[in-house]
Amino acid sequence: MGNITFKKITNSETDILEYIEVEKTVVQNYTYSGIIDFNEAKEQIEENECFNIYKDNILVGHAEYILKAPAHGYLSGLVIMPEFQGQGIARKATLFLIEKTQGLERVDLVTHPHNSKVICLFLSQGFKIEAWKDNYWGDGEPRLVIAKIK
Repeated sequence: MGNITFKKITNSETDILEYIEVEKTVVQNYTYSGIIDFNEAKEQIEENECFNIYKDNILVGHAEYILKAPAHGYLSGLVIMPEFQGQGIARKATLFLIEKTQGLERVDLVTHPHNSKVICLFLSQGFKIEAWKDNYWGDGEPRLVIAKIK
């Protein structure tokens, strides 16, 4: 699989532009609502704990979470660039996010119901499908709420 590492993303212009470049690789996919606007990306990075993911020192994606309350973590993003998918990187990133939110009473995320890879990945880590939400992001597409509760 190679050496997978994580590095905190800052709000520097370079980091923001790298964040957008990763998002651009998947934004055209209807199952993912990506962020490609500079100011929106900057706000996302400032409000969330965002980490670039590297495989053998090559940027391959990013993962992020936010604390919504003292005992509630929300996994706000996980993107692996298409050319690096299917290599176990998302699984490592999921374990990284779970470790970062360890000890919280509730950890959840929202994903498209056709995003079967993500659904299976999180179900394999003890998460459960909690709810179906129509037009969750206002894009006309439904989303699933997937949660792990202690």
